[in-house]
This record gives sequence, structure tokens and C-alpha cells, in this order.
Amino acid sequence: MKTKSFFAVLGFLFLSTAAFAQYTDVINSNRPGASISAFAVGKNVIQFEGGIFVEQQDHKKLNTEVRAFGLNFALRYGLFKEQLEISWEGAYQFDTFTNGATNPALEFNRNGFLTHTIGAKYMLYDPYLKSSLEKPNLLSWRANNSFRWKDLIPAIGIYAGANFIFTDNPYFAATEPAVSPKVTLATQSHFAGRWVFVSNITYDRITSDTKELSYILTLTHAFDNPKWSAFFEHQGIDSDRYADALFRAGGAYLLGDDFQVDGHIGASIKNTPTRLFAAIGVSYRFDDWHVDQLIPIDEQDPKGEDPKKKELEKFEDDGDDDDNDN
Repeated sequence: MKTKSFFAVLGFLFLSTAAFAQYTDVINSNRPGASISAFAVGKNVIQFEGGIFVEQQDHKKLNTEVRAFGLNFALRYGLFKEQLEISWEGAYQFDTFTNGATNPALEFNRNGFLTHTIGAKYMLYDPYLKSSLEKPNLLSWRANNSFRWKDLIPAIGIYAGANFIFTDNPYFAATEPAVSPKVTLATQSHFAGRWVFVSNITYDRITSDTKELSYILTLTHAFDNPKWSAFFEHQGIDSDRYADALFRAGGAYLLGDDFQVDGHIGASIKNTPTRLFAAIGVSYRFDDWHVDQLIPIDEQDPKGEDPKKKELEKFEDDGDDDDNDN
């Protein structure tokens, strides 16, 4: 009976964790990469993500150089339901711009928001809700953690927001609209136990003369010690203002269920300009007001019974039968 009870509790915990989809036992941060996940933080959860960055830019054709540092931040809040969150995000930069094409070289300081957006994200589809009703193989770790093609079916989220550009911003032309829309389609797949693949397609500054289309592909891996994870990311950007291909790599470490630290380095492949950059940051969530809410799905019992509870009762009944046989 003890063995059966152990498997029963193990199965119940597996189902409980997966069925609530949005909220996770440990913090789920968009850092350290630039992509956003398809999942929301969870109803009534407040999450802060922020850090500092440094960057060196050298433009070979224009003979210019930029030495920069700055701060970036994101404040996320789960509103009304598990699938919805609102967010306030931005990056503020200080730099020294040097024009070596003049004699003597011209040097001056600048500062302003590189990005400043307010928006909302909603999760449209979560395949893991259905898979949460599948019974785990309690006798095979490999069966539960190996690659399955259906794991590539992604969760899908949509973000819609607005960019805000304040007056006298040195990083944007004076003709840039003060407010412009931004939309992102985000997908997220979990496979082979410890791998996560996220993709973003973003159409930014839609009403601007320098509207921008970009994509981000992020692959993350959790190590044997689950507190450590590493990622590799590629971002492509295309607009009349700026076009490039960027690569980032780094990692994150969990100091607790609600506290993460991270770091990454990155570079561009162009020399107009060449970009080298690095960043460190933290993520912290306040989840004292969160209450688990089961998101209804078609596979649940039509009488409204909790499928996780039925699974637990089945495991326990099987254990009782074995004891009676003895």
C-alpha cells in the first residue's frame, strides 16, 4: 500500500502542477532574453523584471562610435483571469556619441528612452491543459521526459500595446509619432523534459514612417540542477531606420521560488554598426494574492468533477485492492 500511495501522490502532484497552466511554482520571467513568453504571470500576481546593460557600437562607414549604458524594466500584472496580463516596459539609455569623421572629432552625450510601452497580453491557446489529463507513466522517467512530436504544438499568446515617445528624444526623428501601436504573436513549446522554445513575431511602430518588423527565436535549457538554466537567442530586425541580425547567449539562476538573477552577452553580424553588448538583471514576483484557478477544458468531466481528484482516487483504490489481495 505504501508504494501505491507514493505513486498516487506523485501522479496527483504532476496533474495539479500542469492543469493550472499560467501560474507556475517558480517564477517565469521573460529575462534574460528579449523575447516574451506566451504565458501570463497568473491572476493577481505582480512581477518586476529589470537590469542594467552596457553596449559598444562602431560604425565603419560613418566613422562613429557609441559607448552606452542603461536600465531596462518590466512591470507585469495578472488581471481578471489567469490568461491575461498587463505590462509596462521600457529601456532608458545614457551614451557618449563620437563622430570621428570631423577634425577634431566631435563628442557629445545623449540620454533618453530607447523603448517605452504599455500593453496587454492574452493567452489564446494552451495545449498543456489537455495533456495535463494524461496519466504519467509512473514506472518510467524516460517516458515522461523524452521527446514527443506533439510537444512541439505550441502555446499561443498575443500582445497588443502602444509605444510612447517623449519630446526631445535623441534616438528618434522629430517626425516620429508620440504614440504608435505594437503587436506581437508569441508561441512557446516545452519538449524533452528540459527544453523550451519561444518564438515572437512583432510589428512595431505601425503608424510611423519607420515601422519595424522583427522576429525572435529563443531556446532555453534547464540543467540537472533546475535552479540553473541557459539560453541562446537570435533576433532579426527590418525597418527603414535600422536592420540587423543579433545573437544573445546567457543564463539564469533561481535564488528562490520568486527570485531570479540573470546575465547575457550578445553581438550583431553587421559593421554598420558593429554592436557588442552585455546585461545583468533580476526578476521578482509578489504572489501573495494569487489563488489557483482551474481553466475549463473540453476533456473535463461534464458533471463538473475535478479530473485530478478522480485520478488520485483511482490510484488509491488500486492500492487498496492490492492490499486486499494480500
